[in-house]
Amino acid sequence: MGHADTLLAMGGAFLAAAILARLGSRIGLPTIPLFMLAGILLGPHTPGLVVVRDPAELEMLSALGLVLLLFYLGLEFHLDDLKKGGSRLLAAGGVYLVLNVGAGLGFGFALGWGVREALVLAGVIGISSSAIVTKILIDLGRLARPETRLILGIIVVEDIFLALYLAALQPVISGAQGTMETVLQAGKAFAFLLALAAAARYGTRVVGRLLAVRDDELLVVSFLGLAVLVAGLSELLGVADAIGAFMAGLIVGGTSSGPRVRELVHPLRDAFGAIFFFAFGLAIDPGDVISVAGAVAAAAALTLAMNVAAGLVAARLHGYGPGRAANIATTLLARGEFALILAAMAAMAGLDGRLAPFITGYVLVLAVLGPVVAGRSHWLARGLSAAGGVLTRRRARVDARAEPQRLPPAGGRR
Repeated sequence: MGHADTLLAMGGAFLAAAILARLGSRIGLPTIPLFMLAGILLGPHTPGLVVVRDPAELEMLSALGLVLLLFYLGLEFHLDDLKKGGSRLLAAGGVYLVLNVGAGLGFGFALGWGVREALVLAGVIGISSSAIVTKILIDLGRLARPETRLILGIIVVEDIFLALYLAALQPVISGAQGTMETVLQAGKAFAFLLALAAAARYGTRVVGRLLAVRDDELLVVSFLGLAVLVAGLSELLGVADAIGAFMAGLIVGGTSSGPRVRELVHPLRDAFGAIFFFAFGLAIDPGDVISVAGAVAAAAALTLAMNVAAGLVAARLHGYGPGRAANIATTLLARGEFALILAAMAAMAGLDGRLAPFITGYVLVLAVLGPVVAGRSHWLARGLSAAGGVLTRRRARVDARAEPQRLPPAGGRR
């Protein structure tokens, strides 16, 4: 492929994603599913205009987009958020993960696609989209509400789980031969994570000196080089490059240059992240998505039910009523970037070919449904209040029946 063709493909991808996302924003749709839809519509599997014929043409740009997405997430990650929330926050996040990840694992086994595929689906169905959740909170003006701190805390718990989950999942889906090889690869992955965690805890001064430059240009080159280098080293050691990028962001976020880096990485994350989602859409055949439409609908319904259950439990742990429980449940419904990261890992590992179209359809449905449902959470709140009222009345009737009848005093009334 010549340089001219490469430039045309890159330029066409950027413009197509931007135009479709701009049209979608007028009706309040999030950008992630629109970028994916642009890739599907303008890829080689649909009739009409084809901007990019081979998804491999954007492979490096897509990889950079993934690195920047996870690097930014690491920048935003703060362990102090967990310390402030205390045991109740950990309990709420744990309940959310148990219900959703457990439901995803059970759903994967019910589909009968295989054990490795079920483990991937557990993460796909179990983890919310930080990007979409944050955007929903901003767009709906809910950042100052009491339950928002809980929602963001659950996202932090999910992020910790994601790092550990990906490190454990990588050797499993890559086809490690035997228990010993799987354990060795997982051990190597966790050792690398511990080394990066130690660097985040004790090595911020060294990294801070590397990034201590006044010139924004030099700072961008420095943190980009660090993020890509750590991601590449992670891949070399058998750990997902996404995890290396996340840990690099965690280290940089703890330096004095962290706030500046967050501002400077924003446009890079948005631009190359868009290419990641667009390139993912390029590889999807709409006919394959239609073939798994039933499974997508079932998974979406299951996710909604588990989110409502988890929202009720989290709200009760913090003493919140039905209205805030509904806000928690609906805001955390959307799925997005993490599901697509898992889909990309599954595709590279050669897992069941139905996984990628299923995940695409699932993300498209919930990335669109999430903001819509969150904006109408008062409907769910009314239903929860009505259901609570019915249960209260039933409980009162049961208690009344169980209460012993009082006998009149001896001798009757005077």
